[in-house]
Amino acid sequence: MEVKQLIKSKVSLAPMAGITDYVLRSLVRKYSQDCLLTTEMISSEALTQVKDVVITKKDNNHTPISYQLSGHKPEMIANCAKYLEQFADMIDINMGCPVKKVTGGNDGCALMRNDRLAYDIVQAVKEKVSIPVSVKFRLGFTAEEMNFVEFGGWMQEAGADFITIHGRTRKQMYSGQADWAKISELKKAVDIPVFANGDVKSIESAEKCLELSGADGVAVGRAAIGDPSLLYRIEHFFKTGERLPIPTMEEKIIDLKKHLDDEIALRGEKVGIKFVRKFYPFYINGVKNAAKYRSKLVLIDDYKEIISALDYIIKENSSVVVHV
Repeated sequence: MEVKQLIKSKVSLAPMAGITDYVLRSLVRKYSQDCLLTTEMISSEALTQVKDVVITKKDNNHTPISYQLSGHKPEMIANCAKYLEQFADMIDINMGCPVKKVTGGNDGCALMRNDRLAYDIVQAVKEKVSIPVSVKFRLGFTAEEMNFVEFGGWMQEAGADFITIHGRTRKQMYSGQADWAKISELKKAVDIPVFANGDVKSIESAEKCLELSGADGVAVGRAAIGDPSLLYRIEHFFKTGERLPIPTMEEKIIDLKKHLDDEIALRGEKVGIKFVRKFYPFYINGVKNAAKYRSKLVLIDDYKEIISALDYIIKENSSVVVHV
């Protein structure tokens, strides 16, 4: 399938390590049937040694879905891409992760400093798989090395079918404001679809991002944590112009309970409960006494006690709409 047939929506789920797992992807898909889902970053080095069934797990309705790979060895990444082809509709190559332990190993955004190697990686993957290949990168490694336009051209020439670009440099990490206007320079320079990423956290910001970037769509990352219906609301607005209401606290807690139940089903009760703790702040953000609720929830190990605590939050905040 060609990439333009695969991309049915102007919204995608941006990959986030330890976040966009099978459960979160399923929650997003519950609302949006068309958005492009993306897995959390999968290390090609690790996948070569162990085939992680938790990371590769998917449902039939997850299509369209992109599996993201990191690494810096063309043949290894290509072989991993071939293995993931049985699950994926698209292979995404991570060239944008800013975390030091990733860039320090010449992976992620470090590849923007070695466009020849990045080119070889994309070319090797394209030769190995029959599905579309995408690349996710940033504006550059630093402000002085802002090479995203040239880099995007190289990726297209190497065979990339699709680009997602985060509007910050690696040095910025996640600080400051994503520069959506800069992304327009890349969009004008390439012929393949470009999705803009960074600070898209509402219908209003998504609308402004497309206006400034001229991109074909937006990739939603951190804002989807604790609000899995956000992608659908943005998607619906792009399609119809209608602004659907932000979920109430009760609706968000219902999603949190589902998130908890599904993580327990995937990982077991003990591990699942611990895994979900990092999501609590996002689900209950913006309500009165949120800090008190969070500090209590992260200490509870018993499933029934967690549900009781969540029911109490609903009772106290059932009419609250969480503003972003």
